[in-house]
Amino acid sequence: MRGFYRRFLQVVVRLLPFAVAFARDQRRFLLFGGARQVHEAVHEERAERLVETLLQLGAAFIKAGQVLSTRPDIVPPIYAEALSTLQDEVPEDSGQDPAVVVEEELGDAVDSGSLTPIAGGSLAYVYTAAIEGEEVALKVRRPGLKPRIARDLRIIRKLVPFVGLIADVRQEYSIRNIADDFERIIFDELDFEREARMMRLIGENFADDERVYIPDVDEERTTERVLVMEYAEGERVTDTEALREAGVDPEEMAERIADIYLSMGLEHGVFHADPHPGNLSVMDDGTLLIYDYGMSEELAPETQQRIIDLYRSLARRDTDGLIDALIALDVLAPEADRGEVRRVLELAMENLEGRSDIDWRDIITELFTMLHDFPFRIPPNVMLLLRVGTVTEGVCRQLDPEFDFVAFIRSFLVEHGLFREELQELAREVRNDLRASAPVLARLPARTDRLFDRLERGELRIKTEHTDASPRYALGYAILAGALVVASALLTFHERPYELVGLVGAAVFLVLFLRHR
Repeated sequence: MRGFYRRFLQVVVRLLPFAVAFARDQRRFLLFGGARQVHEAVHEERAERLVETLLQLGAAFIKAGQVLSTRPDIVPPIYAEALSTLQDEVPEDSGQDPAVVVEEELGDAVDSGSLTPIAGGSLAYVYTAAIEGEEVALKVRRPGLKPRIARDLRIIRKLVPFVGLIADVRQEYSIRNIADDFERIIFDELDFEREARMMRLIGENFADDERVYIPDVDEERTTERVLVMEYAEGERVTDTEALREAGVDPEEMAERIADIYLSMGLEHGVFHADPHPGNLSVMDDGTLLIYDYGMSEELAPETQQRIIDLYRSLARRDTDGLIDALIALDVLAPEADRGEVRRVLELAMENLEGRSDIDWRDIITELFTMLHDFPFRIPPNVMLLLRVGTVTEGVCRQLDPEFDFVAFIRSFLVEHGLFREELQELAREVRNDLRASAPVLARLPARTDRLFDRLERGELRIKTEHTDASPRYALGYAILAGALVVASALLTFHERPYELVGLVGAAVFLVLFLRHR
């Protein structure tokens, strides 16, 4: 327990300067004073120092930073951009030999003398090794990592309420469950048996697609701490020389990557959520090779349908449908004012309409910036899917600076029938409306003709019934009282107090109405 409090104190000391700085941004003197204006350069420098601090604090805080980089409901764009650099490989000295983990998990099946390190990240090492004479790749969790992660997550959970004190009140809905989101994502990534299952599912979905290669996984030998998979080699996908030697144009590879990741998210419902250049390679024959499935997600069928509904609503500019989809995805709180949400979403669409340089990040930023006045959060599954879009767009832009990811999404939806289904649904609605209106429309010419005949003969009369027993002039008093109230409201903007005269007159007529009604 003493170790926990020592670590807690260490974390607080490292993060306290940032907490004070953020608090002073809202109240210059912490407890009082107005918000202060902070230059963008100051925020950029502060964001860089925050990244360095998270690196020093270790794996749990590195992964927390990675998650926050994709949370526009919590993190401003400048900080999100800085935190996104945590996606790169980050070595961390564990002080223990990972070969011990391999021996404990796989025993004599692995030739210990064949272990060769080839990569290292914040959570695991990657080795090549020989099993029964065949070269394989082993992803090995850092020794002793899970207890340290669990300890740091407990610390994060204790710090979250204090974050709520300095955060904007509108972010409470997001911050309330942020510790749970961290825990779920990090522990999922630490579970290599889950990762093996995700690799198998994604591999099965692309079994007949020669454009992409998913390494085979040995699920029988894989354990929670060691993932055993096929060893496959490739060069970094953004290496233009490697693409040229493989006979693939960068523009073609950009389209391939976009198509594959949209297929995962919108069609298969099982997707690799970490498509940064370090996890994408090109093989000698030009095939796209995908590594590292720790950050991946499987969508429930209803969630996948809701995401498709979201795209459909955006395509139709149907703000009510968009609100329904956001609430169904647990992005927007059900108690949010629908009228106000509708207004800001319509404004967001107007802001984006007609822009030729719009990209996916712009859309997400505009949408969530507009929603900042409402209780909203981004659940982990939705967050990962949004992350796939932003990271994929970045990779495609590296390959082809002119790549239009938003236009590609539209064409993908059309080619894969999602827009066609939408058009069919719209046609069905129109057809049903016409079917219901057909009898009335059929009788309309005859009724119109009879109406005009009666009008020409002077037989048309409008009959009204007086249901109030009070004198008719009483109604006039009520109308005059109402008119004077409206006039008084308008006269309040005048320099002289004419509204008082109007209110007196309204009161007189109101008394007369009450006496004679």
